Amino acid sequence: MAWYEQAVFYHIYPLGLTGAPKKNPYGEPVHRLNALIPWIDHIREIGCTGLYIGPLFESVGHGYETTDYRKVDTRLGDNADLKNFVALCHQAGIRVILDGVFNHTGRDFFAFRDIQMHREGSPYRDWYCRVDFGGNNEYNDGFSYDNWGGYNLLAKLNLRNPQVRDYLLDTVRFWVGEFDIDGLRLDAADVLDFDFMKSLREVCDGLKQDFWLMGEVIHGDYSRWANDRTLHAVTNYHLHKALYSGHNDHNYFEIAHTVKRQLDMGLGRPGCLYNFADNHDVERIYTKLSDKRHFLPVHVLMYTLPGVPSVYYGSEFGVEGRKERWSDASLRPCLDLAALKGTPNPCAKIVAALGRVRQTEPALSWGDYRELQLTTTKYAFARGDVIVTVNNADAPAAFDLNWEGTYRGALSGRTAQAQDGWLHLEIDSCGGEIWVPQKGDRPAYEPIQAQITAPQKPKPVQRTKKPKTPAHAPATESKLVEVPANKPYEEMTIEELQAAILAKLAANGPLTDRMRREVAENVYRDSLLNWVKSFR
Repeated sequence: MAWYEQAVFYHIYPLGLTGAPKKNPYGEPVHRLNALIPWIDHIREIGCTGLYIGPLFESVGHGYETTDYRKVDTRLGDNADLKNFVALCHQAGIRVILDGVFNHTGRDFFAFRDIQMHREGSPYRDWYCRVDFGGNNEYNDGFSYDNWGGYNLLAKLNLRNPQVRDYLLDTVRFWVGEFDIDGLRLDAADVLDFDFMKSLREVCDGLKQDFWLMGEVIHGDYSRWANDRTLHAVTNYHLHKALYSGHNDHNYFEIAHTVKRQLDMGLGRPGCLYNFADNHDVERIYTKLSDKRHFLPVHVLMYTLPGVPSVYYGSEFGVEGRKERWSDASLRPCLDLAALKGTPNPCAKIVAALGRVRQTEPALSWGDYRELQLTTTKYAFARGDVIVTVNNADAPAAFDLNWEGTYRGALSGRTAQAQDGWLHLEIDSCGGEIWVPQKGDRPAYEPIQAQITAPQKPKPVQRTKKPKTPAHAPATESKLVEVPANKPYEEMTIEELQAAILAKLAANGPLTDRMRREVAENVYRDSLLNWVKSFR
């Protein structure tokens, strides 16, 4: 098996973590990259075996407006610093992948500068897309060109130009030969030319065994990019969104449906999805969660659902960061590792424990996924012979699964033994657990002592006042409400949505007391809307 199929990644944005200036003065190298060396031991200690670090090469500001592809950004140091850093990572058993920013360059890149100087006479005029010398832009260049995202700071390269393609492929050869890297994360892969990605795959397959290509893709059918001809993997933004909203909205149907859709796309191969709770472009997961206790089930899912998990630097300590309109600085802070590790932190304990479990349970990398139980607040599935249970409710949860064997919770240390073909599992409120079969030489895990008690910030929920239930009424009985004909779900009351869900359930088979109780206890409008729309 390839190394990346069982990897756990750590993600560092180096310009932010090292506190580098926001604008590049293009001066003498300042060796800030060496300040990241202590992080290598930390990365290994929390169970990570891969590091995605970038951008690293000379650029104007945030790193993705490249000035020189073959020179480490002088704000971080020089090429020798990067070569040494990668070697130290390898000594610690950590593979390293870098950012490959091939869709666009900065305006200080040599080819763009030559066009500015020589205009129609530049030999690089076809290195960029749709250069029009009859146009202009906000920089008053006297010509226009295609860009990325509407930003002329990022000039779009013409990847169908053989000279451009050869230059970039030679750059990758240089990176592998000079720095001994193990893979690339392709920036803006969702707009890269597919023929270029195929050429890149062919070159990389011959450069180094198991060289990994992972692309930044946000929307669409991920199998267009992650396949045998282009990239090995893509960023799993679909799951990223489902992870936080599925907890904030108390709706595990969203997460389970996302997984099913991706498996239907043929994305069940190990290592083809890069799972993350946050990164350098989105708000920190601890900030996004309405109830901070959901940090545990979110990360249990990220580490156990199909895909390769990744932790963004600082998020293992519960660092917060809110996206600002004109700046991502709060998402990319300079952090003091010693200070973070010097304070007991439940989030860090959780992440380290999950890293250990992931590395010692091969089923979490290669085991087949099988959904076992699903409601809005409870979700159970198997990866091979390992069982995962999560609970987003503000009360303990129990699972009765048609399953054999004796199991032990890798996080809590609880044990459970099947009786008459049924396995009864219990987890805490806002909890999650990985149940490992107790047989053979399976490892023994120490229970973690980590309880997140940060203040809760639940979203306001519109509720319709319900009459009190008579004391003699059964717990599963609820007020009978008819489903209004032709009324959009968005306009229904809580009771009408509950009735609509019960009607859908009844159409699929007999209603049980458990079904009625779970519907009656769900008073979250967003969750009910997603639930009723999930029926086909």
